[in-house]
Amino acid sequence: MTEHHVPPNETVVPLLHCVSAEETLAFWRALGFTVTYEQTRPYLYLAFRWSGFDLHYGGAPAGVDPSAESTGGCLVMVDAVAPYHAAFSEAMRRAYGRVLAKGQPRITRYRPGASRFTLIDPSGNSIVFIQRDEPMELEYGGSKRLTGLTKVLDNARILREFKDDDRAAFRALNSGLRRHGAAAPAVEQALALAALIELSVALAEPERVPEWGDRLRALPLTAAEREQVTLGVADPTLLTPWLPAADA
Repeated sequence: MTEHHVPPNETVVPLLHCVSAEETLAFWRALGFTVTYEQTRPYLYLAFRWSGFDLHYGGAPAGVDPSAESTGGCLVMVDAVAPYHAAFSEAMRRAYGRVLAKGQPRITRYRPGASRFTLIDPSGNSIVFIQRDEPMELEYGGSKRLTGLTKVLDNARILREFKDDDRAAFRALNSGLRRHGAAAPAVEQALALAALIELSVALAEPERVPEWGDRLRALPLTAAEREQVTLGVADPTLLTPWLPAADA
């Protein structure tokens, strides 16, 4: 049998569905991507490059609904995700005057220490940036070794960071805090309340923020616990009116 030597130097380029060439071009240009190929007739084909990776687009099948966010996606493995999130967020501020956190296109929040985030493009594709050393033993359904409010917090983290489901995380935290909050340490209660405040704002349902904020403000937290709670959300400024002063 003849053996064929195949050099291990492949390059794989994602080919994603594109519903609107105009919106796709505008979005990736706003984020600083270079357009390396642009064609709309006789068929659609777009190619973009940023840093060391490429994204290519072809036409989407008839009837595709971008709002379903099921057109496709890809994974981008990187050494550290924080610089990527910071670069894209800053590009959005320059181009749109704000970080796009809702609707399409958007970028998911990045909590310090997280190992991934997602960019959703105008066609509903998910481009997921993942840290290469993300733990292989991660339990995507939440750790089975945890109990009480600790388990609720871990499950909400999975729902937010790995399943991109803010609504499910909100429900889990809301019900979990009712069931387990009274018996949980103050810092765990504070982490749950802080997450609910952030999620309420993200979901455009801020009605209960003052209630949760008052409860957060009443909790006795040390300086270290205060910092832990602050690092537990992507936007610490949301907690500024509510986070109590540290104990002396």
